[in-house]
Amino acid sequence: MPRVLTDERRDLVNAIGDFCRRECGTKEQRDKLTAHGQEPHNQELYAKLADLGWLGIAVPEEYGGSGSGMTDLCLFLEETAYGLVPISGFATTIIAAAGYAKFGSADQRRTVLEGVVNGRIEAISMSEPEAGSDVAALTCRAERTEGGWVVNGQKTWCSNAHLADHILLIARTSQEHSKHLGLTQFLVPTEAEGLQIRGIDTMGGREVNDLYFTDCFLPDSAVVGTVGQAWTQLMAGLNLERMILGANMLGVARRAFDDTVEYVRQREQFGRPVGSFQALKHRIADMATELECAQLLLYHVAAAIDAEPGTVFAREASMVKLKCTELAKHVTLEGMQMMGGYGYSTEYGMESLLRSTVVSTVYGGTSEIQRDIIGKTYGL
Repeated sequence: MPRVLTDERRDLVNAIGDFCRRECGTKEQRDKLTAHGQEPHNQELYAKLADLGWLGIAVPEEYGGSGSGMTDLCLFLEETAYGLVPISGFATTIIAAAGYAKFGSADQRRTVLEGVVNGRIEAISMSEPEAGSDVAALTCRAERTEGGWVVNGQKTWCSNAHLADHILLIARTSQEHSKHLGLTQFLVPTEAEGLQIRGIDTMGGREVNDLYFTDCFLPDSAVVGTVGQAWTQLMAGLNLERMILGANMLGVARRAFDDTVEYVRQREQFGRPVGSFQALKHRIADMATELECAQLLLYHVAAAIDAEPGTVFAREASMVKLKCTELAKHVTLEGMQMMGGYGYSTEYGMESLLRSTVVSTVYGGTSEIQRDIIGKTYGL
């Protein structure tokens, strides 16, 4: 955990750790909770976290949450990821909920935010088959009709739509001189007529989905924020999305590192622990240093966001996402290499950690996009 914490935050971290060890501390428990790794979200366990009040950590108090800031949210995300708690639905839920909290109507805020506190799942849908990194190129259309809007088109890579109550949809509502204009956000109930949710099989299990909209009617009350201003609204949430992904992957990286160290301390070859050989010892030292740097970066940026919650830290948040996701992928790959064949075996779990990290440098904006954003902040 971060070296400088208030007593209250230290108690939070310790309580989360106790929960993780009790509920999913063994591989047998995790296999049961995840159907042997095929289901990265367990709703029963998620409900227990709701009962403890932790799912509302970033939800305003008026909706039943604790109203905590970015630092507390990152602590929760990092520690649950380290503890391998199968709650993949939480990240998309908080990202979507923040959009409703900032721009939603009173009814939308009450419905969604109170649901989050009580363990409901939310999803957000931006990507399309021909619009991934270039989100503004999306073509899924919502056209005005009497009393509302009719949506037609396809979305893809929508995480947790199959678990969610609602999908925060970004659709094109008009053609403007700039492709960043004419986009609108909508609250779409997942049981809406004209919406089909179809799962995509991945190496990470059942998590992402294709969405097909066929004459799907949405009332005017489904609009989130201002018609035509979805791009501006999305930009306001960049800090949150990138910090969430960074904190999650930092937790996984720490877990992979600790599991690797434990293994190389115990595994003997040529009459001594393999970790005592310089080739491995120096790699462990490098990873430990990088993890320390990543954690310092994460909580430095989190503190800055808490101090200035209305400011978009585009450069710093992109740095967090880039550093933590790339490091997580590196640490798990190194862990597999150091563990040899056992790193590839499902017995030890390193292969599962690797599967969960390799996609992290793609979703939420690829590493290449993050580098481009960082470069642009220097006028390049």
